[in-house]
Amino acid sequence: MNQPRSTTCTIISVILIAIGLAVFAIRLTHPGPYAMPHGGGLYGGLGAIALGALLFWRGRLRPWAWLAVVISPIAVFPALYSIMGESEEVISLYATDANNNPADLRLWIVDREDGAWVGMGRDKAVTHSLDGQQLQMLRGGEQVCVVPKLFEDRPTVTTIHRMKVDKYKVAQVSGALGMYPLEATPATVVLRLDPCPTSS
Repeated sequence: MNQPRSTTCTIISVILIAIGLAVFAIRLTHPGPYAMPHGGGLYGGLGAIALGALLFWRGRLRPWAWLAVVISPIAVFPALYSIMGESEEVISLYATDANNNPADLRLWIVDREDGAWVGMGRDKAVTHSLDGQQLQMLRGGEQVCVVPKLFEDRPTVTTIHRMKVDKYKVAQVSGALGMYPLEATPATVVLRLDPCPTSS
């Protein structure tokens, strides 16, 4: 005999599925080619959808289902971070990784009188050989050629990181929750995205 579906189970499953789908849907709000999630955001989104679908299919919170609820934060946290990170202006910097595989780097960006700037960990910048390379940048639906110039001096890094925190409300909220550094760390570097030189 079938037992009635648990309302609690249904609510939890719908929330999980909605979070998982939002990881992919939020990127549709940005103009230009679709940027596929990767890393923790991708696995978190897929994990949330899978857990939500499993709970919805079973319909009741049996002991094993409670285990799924308990472990759901493992998927939900990276999924929410991915959603939050894409909720404001994000650019794509098309580079290659250490194995020469294409990489779509999704980055927050700030503008200063001397140009547009992004920040990241030094290892990420070095792994993708960003300094001095001619790369394509997608911003606001338009793709342009840029040459990132890496800066490691602490005054510049501190200033650009502070500008980024001031611009992005998500950074402020994430920082308050301990998910994002409000101050530049020793491993943080910044890159100025200079226009590619034009041929004469």
